[in-house]
Amino acid sequence: MHRDREPREELTEGAGPFVTRRTWHSPEGGTAVWESRRVRKRGELTVRPAGGALGAPRRADARTLARLGRLNALAAVSFALGGGLFAAGAAAALAGADATTSTVAYFTGGLFFTSGGYVSLLQTINAPVRRPGADRLAPVAWRWWSYEPLRIDWLGTFLLFAGTLVFGVNLLDSFLQGLTVQQAARLVWAPDVIGCVLFLVSGQLALAEVCHGPSGIRTRDLGWWVVAVNLLGSGLFMLAALTALVTPELDAPVSLAVSNWGTLTGALCFTAAGVLQGFEHP
Repeated sequence: MHRDREPREELTEGAGPFVTRRTWHSPEGGTAVWESRRVRKRGELTVRPAGGALGAPRRADARTLARLGRLNALAAVSFALGGGLFAAGAAAALAGADATTSTVAYFTGGLFFTSGGYVSLLQTINAPVRRPGADRLAPVAWRWWSYEPLRIDWLGTFLLFAGTLVFGVNLLDSFLQGLTVQQAARLVWAPDVIGCVLFLVSGQLALAEVCHGPSGIRTRDLGWWVVAVNLLGSGLFMLAALTALVTPELDAPVSLAVSNWGTLTGALCFTAAGVLQGFEHP
């Protein structure tokens, strides 16, 4: 965590090069606090009056709040449905159903994951901003894309979206028949692992954003629970991917049972996180 005093007695906190919280003296007296996740999810910053009184939220304009609420609801539903379809696919595989049934469920769930990833990026891109020296949030013009890698929220949601795209390649290639072991490893297994790595990195950035440091436990913060459950799901997906590798010697996955159970439990985590995210709105 870094803490640097800037002009106007501004205190910044975060992880590595990323700033996740700023605290400064308000011209109206007391202090004002800007937090990255709180601004993009709830559209508000906190103003604390002098004398140690509890801080009150200062929200963005109604139009911006409505926009953030719609995007948050769409992302939450997409992740919940995507996780539910992945869980259904894994359950079908464990029950011995035809492989096509699971593959179709996974692919459809992947479409919802990709939609949720892009909507999460849109929510970040179109979050309100604080003008220098101001204690209020200002709206921004609608954008479909931006490039802001020095923002931890942008980088985290971008990697999440990229992970869903790579994951989609894996799911699409799963429909191919008659692949050799080497082809399956290159076209199916490799994109699966790469997507899971991107999920894990995105999850770690989200954890740093909500904790204002590399890690931490904030059980009273709904955002922390969303991030923690998502990160657990990403870890279980990685376990599933690693145990799905088909070895040339055995011509079979390392452990099909572990892979299916990892997918099932990881998908349930994403479903739960999607439901929780539905409550983290303006």
